[in-house]
Amino acid sequence: MLVKMTSKRQVTFPKAVVEKLHLKAGDSLAVQETEDGILIRPHRFEVSRLAPLREKISQDLPAPNFDTIRHASLDPRLRD
Repeated sequence: MLVKMTSKRQVTFPKAVVEKLHLKAGDSLAVQETEDGILIRPHRFEVSRLAPLREKISQDLPAPNFDTIRHASLDPRLRD
């Protein structure tokens, strides 16, 4: 799949990619340089970044189901 960068450094992704990844205008994309080229992926929250909050959360609460949270974040009905 090829995409073209404009003079303003903008890239248009094919509709199939946008729909498959449930992307919408304003979403953040993480760009990472790799040995093979450039890796672009949707920027979602990282569980490891929640660790500093562990002490602030009541231990009586049930553990969150992160798979459910991740899939809910992909539901287009829950977007603005």
